[in-house]
Amino acid sequence: MPIKKEKKKILVVDDDEFSLAIANAMLSAEYEISIVKSGKEALSVLAKGFVPNLILLDLLMPEMDGWETFNKIKGVSYLHTAPIVFVTSVTDAAEKKRAMKIGAADFITKPFEKEALLKKIKVLVEKHGK
Repeated sequence: MPIKKEKKKILVVDDDEFSLAIANAMLSAEYEISIVKSGKEALSVLAKGFVPNLILLDLLMPEMDGWETFNKIKGVSYLHTAPIVFVTSVTDAAEKKRAMKIGAADFITKPFEKEALLKKIKVLVEKHGK
């Protein structure tokens, strides 16, 4: 009987329905995906026990932006090493520099190239896999 390989988990946080649909379509075959529309929802899912191998986080969201969400996630002891990738429409070099300085695993601007994103995700999940 073949051993079933457990899928790595990715949390996708974005307030844009289209971006969430694209992420789900691209990633769900290979990863277990949890999709949320806000930073508050992300924190709720994480508090309920979803421990991702990677987090894809939009920067520009209402209520709680990506920066605040990032800081709150990194403040949770068992999540402080989870790689967080900002996937955003922000193209400002200063924002990318800020993201890398605070410890983001990567900063990818939308629209992204599918194959490049999948390759980066695979590398990060394997590098930080549990």
